[in-house]
Amino acid sequence: MVREELEQTLVLIKPDALKNSLTGYILSQLSEFHTGLRFAGAKVVHVTRLLAEEHYAEHRAKVFFESLLEYLQGKLHYPDEPHKQRVIAIVYQGRNAIAGMRDVVGPTNPHQARDARPGSIRALGTVVPITDEGGEVIGTRLDNLIHASANPADAEREIKLWFKPTDIPPSMRIFPTAACDTHFYYRDQRVYTTYTTGSICLAAPGDVLWDTDLEVLELVCRGADAPYSLGAVAAKYLTNLTEEE
Repeated sequence: MVREELEQTLVLIKPDALKNSLTGYILSQLSEFHTGLRFAGAKVVHVTRLLAEEHYAEHRAKVFFESLLEYLQGKLHYPDEPHKQRVIAIVYQGRNAIAGMRDVVGPTNPHQARDARPGSIRALGTVVPITDEGGEVIGTRLDNLIHASANPADAEREIKLWFKPTDIPPSMRIFPTAACDTHFYYRDQRVYTTYTTGSICLAAPGDVLWDTDLEVLELVCRGADAPYSLGAVAAKYLTNLTEEE
């Protein structure tokens, strides 16, 4: 449970912002001087399909879902430059962090942002039509430069999706953690407690995990229902790996 007087929120500087060299501008707008919020964690992330799918899980059945995944993975803005396909993920911390950050970034739709919050970050974004194979417009995608958690529940889910506890200084962790006492290995959307060829070690005895992640791993190993998906636990451990790793 988040302490009442302190909040954290996840911010993603998306590939379209990087493509348009807006990183410095955005970081300046989000600085402690302007927002009163402090960094609690930051990383440059190669976004895997698994991570993108978990981040946008609520949109899984929508027509623009595949386009969203390619957008977050950087494949739309850097189709021929895989070395540039990345996102900057930041955890900001402070009082009223979630609402305060949402106010700075502006409405989700860039067109609405230009009308309602013309000085906001998303006012610099655009709305892109999505077409089918025949060229017919079947939906739209919002290239809105930046993501910010919408509410406390989303903030907790998203921070735990993108960051391990050890990515955040101990004194700045506001979600409960637990020490692991066994090995957990992951391969092909399954978890094991002993190594299998091609699997990756998610956790080992003594490692610090989000307590909810540890609960999911233990439940999945027992074949029981878990409060959220195994992919949401594993995704953060699989970023920035090459295919050989």
